[in-house]
Amino acid sequence: MSLRKSGARLASSLSTWGLKKLAHRPAAMLPGKIALKIDPNIIAEEMAKVVEGSIVVVGTNGKTTVTNMLADILEAAGKTVACNRTGANMAGGVAATLLQSRPVQWGVFESDELWLARILPQVKATYVVLLNLFRDQLDRCGEIDRVQDAIIAGLEQSPDSVLIYNADDPLCAIIAEKAPNRSIAFGVGEDMHLAQNTVADAQMCQRCSGMFTYDYRQYGQLGTYHCDNCGFARPALDVAAKNVMFGGPTTYSIDDTLDGSTMTMRLDESGPYLIYNTLAVWTAAHLVGVPNEVIQSGISHFNPQNGRLQHLTIEGRPLLLNLAKNPTGFNQNLKIITADPGKKVVAFFINDNEADGHDISWIWDCDFEELAAQPDLVVYAGGNRKNDLQVRLKYAGIQARLLNSVNDMVDTALDLPADWNMYAIANYTALPAVRSALMARADKVPVEVPRAGTMRINSSVMADDAQPLDQAPLRIVHLYPDLLNLYGDGGNLKILMKRCAWRGIPAELVQVNYGDPFDLEGADIVFMGGGPDREQHLASEELVKNKDQIAAYVEDDGVLLAICGGFQILGKNWLMGDESVEGLSIIDAETKRPDKGYDRLIENVALESPLATAPVIGYENHAGRTHLGEGVMPLGMVVSSVGHGNNDKSGKDGVRYRNIIGTYLHGPLLSKNPEVADWLIRTALERKLGESVTLRPLDDSAELMANEFMATRLIK
Repeated sequence: MSLRKSGARLASSLSTWGLKKLAHRPAAMLPGKIALKIDPNIIAEEMAKVVEGSIVVVGTNGKTTVTNMLADILEAAGKTVACNRTGANMAGGVAATLLQSRPVQWGVFESDELWLARILPQVKATYVVLLNLFRDQLDRCGEIDRVQDAIIAGLEQSPDSVLIYNADDPLCAIIAEKAPNRSIAFGVGEDMHLAQNTVADAQMCQRCSGMFTYDYRQYGQLGTYHCDNCGFARPALDVAAKNVMFGGPTTYSIDDTLDGSTMTMRLDESGPYLIYNTLAVWTAAHLVGVPNEVIQSGISHFNPQNGRLQHLTIEGRPLLLNLAKNPTGFNQNLKIITADPGKKVVAFFINDNEADGHDISWIWDCDFEELAAQPDLVVYAGGNRKNDLQVRLKYAGIQARLLNSVNDMVDTALDLPADWNMYAIANYTALPAVRSALMARADKVPVEVPRAGTMRINSSVMADDAQPLDQAPLRIVHLYPDLLNLYGDGGNLKILMKRCAWRGIPAELVQVNYGDPFDLEGADIVFMGGGPDREQHLASEELVKNKDQIAAYVEDDGVLLAICGGFQILGKNWLMGDESVEGLSIIDAETKRPDKGYDRLIENVALESPLATAPVIGYENHAGRTHLGEGVMPLGMVVSSVGHGNNDKSGKDGVRYRNIIGTYLHGPLLSKNPEVADWLIRTALERKLGESVTLRPLDDSAELMANEFMATRLIK
């Protein structure tokens, strides 16, 4: 044994002992990180303990559940297993797991997507299970292309690993096409007839940048897709789920075309994402040689104790605890809640710590409106960003109460009649504290409470009481929401529509998608968001074709709000990698590369702006540096101790030109800045009516509390 390896093992053992015995903390990550500092190859060296094979599970949602299910099933089949069960999925977590393990037959490891390029070359896994790729932590991960590149790099350095991938996800299918590894495609072989959510993460073909056509979608971007331009399509399924039946226990049949195997799977929980998770589990376990009855038993008896889809009872009352950390995860949780029978007390917890991503704009891509139509509902907002969450729920038609502890929600529920069920949904760093508090109160012997219901979606929102004004509707036009849909920017439209409705101002939202006729005739407010480079390029081409119409609207004092990519497109140019792309030249602005390096400007920002008495709060995440022409007015001056705005040097963000507002601020912009929202509405009304307008005041206490919370953080 080398001196370096011996030192790494010793340091890991000492830190493990100290964490467990002295600090009373789990030794999930730190011992491995220390060992890797001493011996960067310690994972590869420790893999000698794993004598039969290994599985690495990667993907945005479901990694921990699938990893633990597979480990349980292999152990039930008589195999010894090393597994990073707590979800410590970076290199340090895998190293710690191996260092603390005795020799085993199989290793089952969860891997963070960006870390796969460092973990897989050392593990040399027998199988890599790729579950899905959804937008997640954009401030840390960046665009999905970066995540895909990391996964492909890991696979290229472990060419003997067999890739088991979700072919219903085009973002996974393109990885299988590009990677050299043998691959096995799984998916759902029929339309499950599910109502769709607002935002999907893949509209375009990554092979040729054409638009996808879907025969049907399951949820998000998952479904049966094809590109008419280049022929890229959902691959033929090697393992397919069919005959899916929701309602009570969920059942589906499995058809394995590789060896002719079939099986009927039974799930006690309801939810389409569970079909994908368990189908991935069956495919990997079947390849290892585990009998069907052992796989079914392992799935049926799977009892997560880590807060992922964990059922508890408190004083005999059922409570579901689950993790959700991105729009797709939250939307699937909302479907579980709305599908359950009975009355509901629900608590959502959102933190913005390093591991969560500091940007929580994504909560505006969660379809909380589905929850609003529930007849008997009490909702709480918790976590360190509870104020933002309360604002989001307000605009979904839900008056949420703020809470400091999940115990507040439990106490309320226990005071209600016995037919009220409890739900606690938390993001990554919020989950441990929520789970700890609940476990302290949970019944020692859980009471069996049936709660499975039929799948359904409610999309109506709470009615507004204001009487409508006698005028033509304010026409709000959203340009290319199918392409420019990052960072929750579509929430700006929700806010404008609700603030009009609360005042009785008639308003209609018109969406101009790719391929639709472009017509700004009668538009009163136009909105352009930001998108991934590929989608933004396609949207930019369409906008440039209609440059004259947009310019005429602006010069006629039309109101226009442009965020991030939309803001850049208004100028002379914007950047796509090393390419400078033609803009609309409606404002005197150029977007350039940084003077040195390629660092993105990523941070919370506070502005002082003439459009608001309170600081204008938002979140920036952009690589291009936009420079305004001489005398062009910004939206505001950066007054926060962090954040940059348009570029590294100016101390300004955005632009004001005629009735244009352009900005880099996400959040969405209007969620914590109601004065800016009302400026847009009032200015549009005055242009439409040809007279001065005074807007009826609204109760903006929730919005201003969210603003004040962040302003206190940012302005020193």
